[in-house]
Amino acid sequence: MKNYLNFEKEVEKLEYEIEKLKDPYNQDGLSEVDTQKISTTQAEVDKKLKEIYSNLDPWQTTMVARHEDRPKAKFFIDNLFNDFISLSGDRYYGEDRSVITGFAKFNGISVLVIGQEKGEDLESRIDRNFGMMRPEGYRKTIRLMKLANKFNIPIISFIDTPGAYPGVGAEERGQAEAIAKSIECCMELKVPTLAIIIGEGGSGGAIALASSNKVIMFENAIYSVISPEGCATILWRDPKKMLDAAKAMKLSAKDLLELKVIDEIIPEPLGGAHRDRDLILKNVKYSLLKNLESFLQKSPDEILIERKDKFLQIGRSKGFVTDKNTLDNLTFHTSKIKNIFKTNVFKILIVFLILLSLYLSFY
Repeated sequence: MKNYLNFEKEVEKLEYEIEKLKDPYNQDGLSEVDTQKISTTQAEVDKKLKEIYSNLDPWQTTMVARHEDRPKAKFFIDNLFNDFISLSGDRYYGEDRSVITGFAKFNGISVLVIGQEKGEDLESRIDRNFGMMRPEGYRKTIRLMKLANKFNIPIISFIDTPGAYPGVGAEERGQAEAIAKSIECCMELKVPTLAIIIGEGGSGGAIALASSNKVIMFENAIYSVISPEGCATILWRDPKKMLDAAKAMKLSAKDLLELKVIDEIIPEPLGGAHRDRDLILKNVKYSLLKNLESFLQKSPDEILIERKDKFLQIGRSKGFVTDKNTLDNLTFHTSKIKNIFKTNVFKILIVFLILLSLYLSFY
């Protein structure tokens, strides 16, 4: 059974009509399939989808990114990689089922695959904690990223989470520290790292794994510091203002590419990634091959510097540097007053003691 969003009602009616036309024996007086009518109605569906998806507002994009039929990380791992070997545990506390990790082969290349998994039905979503990772999940990925770095193995991450799990137990086990350590680990790696945001890229839960050489987004994915509902609640005390929040946050792939927060957009099939899984697989595979190939001739130090420079350049396109392609002048500058104190500290101390002795001599 297909699931439809509230702005897809017309599409739902048309596709219901197509289903009836494909099964005429359930209708009185009909005994053959009207292929001409099916083709005409399908053309109407495609036209309506094109109209809708070419004019999505940021909140509608958020709804598409959260669509329950949208392909999840496990789908891509199962269909893009060979010889996947799942590895578990952080060696400190336990296993986190909300993230799938392991080594695999991609087009003959050994890679480490990390996937934040939301689950496909209610039972699996509860088991996967709706894709919200706990500290042990981040520590597991840190352990494996360091192992991949040791053996010069590229890392591919599939990001899909509303955010890190905010439960009491997670906070007690050091959620913030685990996220910070994960970001630090990502930035220190000397192997190519690719992060693909396939649905939601929420808050520190996403950036902990998306601090990569290449940050890639699906066309209808979102990537933001907080959910639109959370932003609206904080700013306006009204979660119903999520459309205003979504517009202000610039969370869509198009906006983020323009801001140079991400590096590439993977186009989705008409109507979203869930409508043609074979096509989205093909698009993801092409992107991965192209980006992995771009790192083949680069040394580990070049890969590290490229990642560092990429993040240093974000937000520096106006006024901070004269040439945004070189970051050699991104150094810390002290004020002239601080320089005077630093270079003449001994002289200043002598003057101070003289003035103090003169002051005391009058009393």
